[in-house]
Amino acid sequence: MMSYRRERIRDAADRVAPERDAWIARNSFYYDDDRRYMRFLVPEGLRVLELGCGTGDLLARLHPRRGVGVDISPRMIDIAKQKQPDLEFLVGDVEDPDTVAALDGPFDVIILSDTIGALDDCETTLAGLHRLCTRETRLVIAYYSHLWEPILKIAEGLGGKMPQPEQNWLSTWDIMGLLNLADFEVIKREWRQLTPKRLLGIGRLINRFIAPLPMIRMLCLRNYVVARPARNTALGKPSTTVVVPCRNERGNIEPAVRHMSPFCDDLEIIFVEGHSSDGTYEEALRVRDAHPQRDIKVLRQDGTGKGDAVRKGFDAARGEVLMILDADLTVDPQDLPKFYRAIAAGKGEFINGSRFVYPMEGEAMRFLNYWANRTFSVIFSYLLNQRFTDTLCGTKVLTRRAYQAIVRDRAYFGEFDPFGDFDLIFGAAKENLKIVEVPVRYGARTYGTTQISRFTHGWLLLRMVVFAFRKLKAL
Repeated sequence: MMSYRRERIRDAADRVAPERDAWIARNSFYYDDDRRYMRFLVPEGLRVLELGCGTGDLLARLHPRRGVGVDISPRMIDIAKQKQPDLEFLVGDVEDPDTVAALDGPFDVIILSDTIGALDDCETTLAGLHRLCTRETRLVIAYYSHLWEPILKIAEGLGGKMPQPEQNWLSTWDIMGLLNLADFEVIKREWRQLTPKRLLGIGRLINRFIAPLPMIRMLCLRNYVVARPARNTALGKPSTTVVVPCRNERGNIEPAVRHMSPFCDDLEIIFVEGHSSDGTYEEALRVRDAHPQRDIKVLRQDGTGKGDAVRKGFDAARGEVLMILDADLTVDPQDLPKFYRAIAAGKGEFINGSRFVYPMEGEAMRFLNYWANRTFSVIFSYLLNQRFTDTLCGTKVLTRRAYQAIVRDRAYFGEFDPFGDFDLIFGAAKENLKIVEVPVRYGARTYGTTQISRFTHGWLLLRMVVFAFRKLKAL
């Protein structure tokens, strides 16, 4: 049975429904910025459910393959059906289990935009959404910062903001706690809109370049939380492909195979050779033939660079899990079972190696490289909204499904990364994948010479910082 508070919220929504479009037009700067970021969080072409959809404007802007909106207000839903006939709209109380049970899921994304504040029991409502989720579903919650409560109440009193009944003013930490109680795992948090007004044209610049800055962003009006289900995340015993990009690594091919234990029931190894001058390709063929009991394939790279080699290897791979192992073997192949256990158990969806937890061998990394990597890791943790201690560790693991999602939206970033590390890292952040780091022991080379130039690649890292800020923050 609907509570008295929920009835008041429904009645208030019915009253404001005919005027909602006018309010949106009056505050178009605020709504455009919010919709822009929601489109960044939610790629086009997915199955999207919006709970508390109003007249369906946000849902329509996301261009879903299947879009379903639910709202407590019959008048809101009537208008939504007239405006967006290609989408599905239902009248219902999201706190009513029967409403949730009637929805035909699952969905790729479930959105609660300015809905969490109207709920009587947030924890129970969130927990009830699991039946509409797969392990890849993302829950996106958008809401007002509690710091803005007095300002918004004044704006409402002066007629500058659409009137609303009393809300739950929840902090980001409150939302995270409720999600944890409901068995959802928070992936990222973001704060946006330092100003909801144009301010003679400078509002957009403030929101793009000043609002995302550390500390300042905590003062923003809009808060966003993205979470994934924490139930049934294990993958079982997935098949795996290890892609080994190799250029002038002849002496490391045999050790790569010998040191790589068959850590899963179905393991494929793909060497992708990149126009070597030391006979690496021929050695890879010899090793393949010398180990007929192993499923080893040898490909020759068409283009140049590690990124090109990784893409060729991943495109040819048949495993459900995709791994990268650098052929310099500074990360021991014997560490790969740790990565496999992490992803198979569902601990994360993008597993990144970290060389900065355990002590390194003396010559493994030069002094300037070490401190540059540490500095850039702090910067990229901020830019990606997930913790990174080592962006350039070559060992990276993800599922085929996650990689296909990155490929699907690769045009957002374009062809920008010759190494392939940032193509995958930025893509994982854009796709809201859960990123987990696995510590590895980083050793010195035993064959060949490093292909890393501290100054050339240091400059590349600086370019990546600027690129990431533009594409991930200054939207």
